[in-house]
Amino acid sequence: MKKDINEFKNFIKGKNVAVVGIGVSNIPLINFLVKLGAKVTAFDMKTEEVLGEVAIEFKEKGVNLELGEGYLDKLVGFEVVFKTPSMRIDCEALVKAKNEGAYITSEMEEFVKYCRGKIYGITGSDGKTKTTTIVSKLLEAQGYKTWVGGNIGTPLFSNIEEIEENHMVVLELSSFQLMTMDTAVDVAVVTNLAPNHLDMHKDMQEYIDAKKNIFLYQNKENVLVVNRENEITYGFENEAKGEIREFSSKRVLENGSYFENGVLYLEGKEVCKKDDIVIKGMHNVENYLAAFIATKDDVELDTMKRVAESFTGVEHRCELVREIDGVKYYNDSIASSPTRTLAGLFAFERKVILIAGGYDKHIPFAPLAEKGYPFIKELILLGDTKYLIKEAFDKLKEEKNIEVPIIIVNSLEEAVIKAKEISQPGDIVTLAPACASFDMFPNFAIRGNKFKEIVNSI
Repeated sequence: MKKDINEFKNFIKGKNVAVVGIGVSNIPLINFLVKLGAKVTAFDMKTEEVLGEVAIEFKEKGVNLELGEGYLDKLVGFEVVFKTPSMRIDCEALVKAKNEGAYITSEMEEFVKYCRGKIYGITGSDGKTKTTTIVSKLLEAQGYKTWVGGNIGTPLFSNIEEIEENHMVVLELSSFQLMTMDTAVDVAVVTNLAPNHLDMHKDMQEYIDAKKNIFLYQNKENVLVVNRENEITYGFENEAKGEIREFSSKRVLENGSYFENGVLYLEGKEVCKKDDIVIKGMHNVENYLAAFIATKDDVELDTMKRVAESFTGVEHRCELVREIDGVKYYNDSIASSPTRTLAGLFAFERKVILIAGGYDKHIPFAPLAEKGYPFIKELILLGDTKYLIKEAFDKLKEEKNIEVPIIIVNSLEEAVIKAKEISQPGDIVTLAPACASFDMFPNFAIRGNKFKEIVNSI
């Protein structure tokens, strides 16, 4: 049973509330809390000078600011603390606040508790953004008022009163958002699981356990969609309390969605042909299969077919930027793990010039070398992980005598220039870093936009 938002409004009014992180999701949250009569203090490592207009506007509204180095030292004496998604619940400042009696929560947790609409929650190591987008496109095409949030789209908690029971809500949920989630979503989708974010999680098991929270609090009326071909997600079925639905790109599932002989099926009925889907690659076939089986109660087959044959994709995901002198440049900046980069490489079905490297999430690069080499013509490496990736390919040469030409560069600009120098008509150049962006850019979107800017300036 969904909670009434009036409960939250009554609860939060007059409370001494801390919001940690003045970022994209928390700025609307802070404004919403102020509107509801909370006494808000916002915490951030950024200085007032860096925050600029945001800081000025908050101060005018009576929001207290605790900024700069040591900003968490004053996280004391609060009744409610909203944490930023990437903040571990066991960090010293939050543990101290909780021991003092503070209620620790997040924007996404409260949204799921009070949202009246039907919630589709999508998570996974790869494909969750594309699947989230496809699910939203299917629901929109069917005629539903659809809201998209979480890791994608607009922060939604401040819009909670506008969302009605007959509306659809599609949330992309990261492991960080799920670590403390204890409320059920109506339809949970887990696209796949592979090592990721091991810079933030203690180990792979903690990462898996965080992902499990998307379905552990469900009941028999809810739905869990899993990838039959992923050993970890398939194993979730043993703990599921709701209806289990499967999708597969490798076997026939009469009661699920599956791919066979170039055709995508839903419960034995043809939806569309692989060659008619606009966004290419088997990873996108799997994303569609997950979306089809997830939305089968709300979306007709004809609508599914229409969307698959018309949806052109999401920015920063195998996005064609430009063709120069017969060479096509693709922006796949969202590819922040080796498995996601591999999926992009496989989609091209030919050898490409790959630009990779970035922030180190402590994920092994051996799979990128061992599975990716047949699809890489030349490898241009940059960022903190450039030598770690090179090491994986050097090992491939030592053990299997397979050599991929490697160029080391110091910037994205230099990478694009090198790619142009070595490319020939008919080649493909793709930015698919296999790493997060934080060594050079605030996020993958800014990295992708910079890549597009450089390519478009040639």
